[in-house]
This record gives sequence, C-alpha cells and structure tokens, in this order.
Amino acid sequence: MAAGTDKKEAARITARALLDIKAVNFRPDEPYIFTSGRVSPVYIDCRKIIAFPKQRTEIVTLMSDLIRRDIGVDGIDAVAGGETAGIPYGAWMADRLNLPMLYVRKQPKGFGRMAQIEGDMPPGWTVPLVEDLATDGGSKHVFIKALRDAGAVVKDVVVVFHYGIFPKSVESLKEIGVRLHGLATWHDVLAEARRGNDFPTANLDQIEKFLADPDGWAAANAHKAKK
Repeated sequence: MAAGTDKKEAARITARALLDIKAVNFRPDEPYIFTSGRVSPVYIDCRKIIAFPKQRTEIVTLMSDLIRRDIGVDGIDAVAGGETAGIPYGAWMADRLNLPMLYVRKQPKGFGRMAQIEGDMPPGWTVPLVEDLATDGGSKHVFIKALRDAGAVVKDVVVVFHYGIFPKSVESLKEIGVRLHGLATWHDVLAEARRGNDFPTANLDQIEKFLADPDGWAAANAHKAKK
C-alpha cells in the first residue's frame, strides 16, 4: 500500500480490513439495540483492529496520510485520544507523526490532580482528537469540551469509521467549529461487502434500505429486535 492513497481507495482498503477481521456485523433479521435505544441491523467493532497487526498497520498508515493531507502536520502540536477506544489510535498517530500524545478522560479521575487530560499540554496547543468511530457525534463533544477547557485549540476530529448516515454527526461538530474526518462509512463497507460476497445478497439489500432511511427502517423492524 503506497503512502498518499486517495480517499476512495483508502475507504475501500479500510472497509476490506474491517470485513476481513470480522469487525462488521450485518444482522437484519435480529437487529441490535444500542444503549441509545436505536435499532440497527449493523454493528461495527473497531476495537478489534488492535489485535490484527496487518490491518492495524494499513489503517494507521491511511489515518496518518489523512491527517497530513486534510489537516497538515505543521499546524498540530499534539494528538489526543479519547477514553478508551481512542487511546491506542492517539498513541499510534502520535508515534507515526512524531508528536506528543495526550488522552482525554470522559470525566475527571476523582482523586489526585483531578485530571481529565493526561500528558502535558501548554495552553494554546492545537490538538486533533483521534477516535475509533463516530455515529451521531455526541460523545465527541465531551472530549472536545475537556480539551478546550484545558486550553487546547480543537478544530478536527479524525476517526477510522464514520457511520455516514446521520447528518447530525457532521452538523453538530460544525456548529462548534470542528471538522469530522473519517476513513470509511457504512456505504463503503456495503460496497466492498457486495464486491467480496461477504454476506448473503438478501442481507445486503436490507442493509441498503437501512442506510437510505435508518429511522424508517428501525420503526418498521423494531419488533424483530431482542430486548
């Protein structure tokens, strides 16, 4: 895989990596119920990437290329990972880009320095937040606020996987002056799954219906979900 891979090919490589390590789950006949209450026929576990060196290396390279291309390393002072899934990505990006690393807790640890930001960060540093995935963008606001309260300038969030079906995920971050960057979306994974015949065609057709209208699909299929 050459450095500087274009966005379309980066999305395909990321989708294939996620499919190969079985991080992608399509289950339209027995949908998932997320903690938010949302009903979905798809589930992705980006945490699995840490256990697969080949795919991990591919994704780390693509993510570092994305940062160089779309953000620029010269304007970055450190890389932050969010607790907990974002911490390994923050470490890999900091190492690959030769930058300081930070990590952000969901809340202050409750003793000692009461720190929410771990590492060392002078006020005024520009720090992108690195995470495994983004659904509707809600959890990113917690980390961004913590970084900004500590004096960081946060203008970008970088993720391996962006659901790409909830406009709010981009819009809510844009409202606070933050751009969302992702390597792949569900549309990329669906296209690659069709190319590779990774799932039965009937399942993939159901997933396509979900991606076109996630709320409508959920309303029509909520009765199938196990409580």
